[in-house]
Amino acid sequence: MSRASGTPAPGQLNLVGEGTVFEGTLRTPHDIRISGKVIGTLYVQGKAIIAAEGVLEGQLHARSADVAGQVQGDLIIEETLLLKDSARVEGRIQTGRLVVEAGAIFDGECRMGKIDRVIETKATPSADKEAATPARDAARARKADVEPGAGA
Repeated sequence: MSRASGTPAPGQLNLVGEGTVFEGTLRTPHDIRISGKVIGTLYVQGKAIIAAEGVLEGQLHARSADVAGQVQGDLIIEETLLLKDSARVEGRIQTGRLVVEAGAIFDGECRMGKIDRVIETKATPSADKEAATPARDAARARKADVEPGAGA
């Protein structure tokens, strides 16, 4: 970020490196590259790149995205979503434009067209507490199945 103007510096990139696991909610006005694993929700005002070795379990809200890795959850992309030939996506897609390379796998539902909402990057405690992800819901269901007396 430029100290003088408070505006994002061009070319800044956040990185979740290979071997790294991030759990929770991440908000950024910059681009992000996921080469590790993210469990949770990402709000990206720039471009999100999920590399071939990258995994997302949860939700991605971004201006644009390139996916070469694995996604289990929801992709809400304002402009263009590119599914590379190595992409494996299971979940829901909402995007302005979808490009799918030969070899990409998508299992779910897709809605295309203009997305009429602004991507938020400021933390709001109530939104974080209420945010549910498919991964978190599945973990809770598994926990209920193995705990004695759960659900009985």
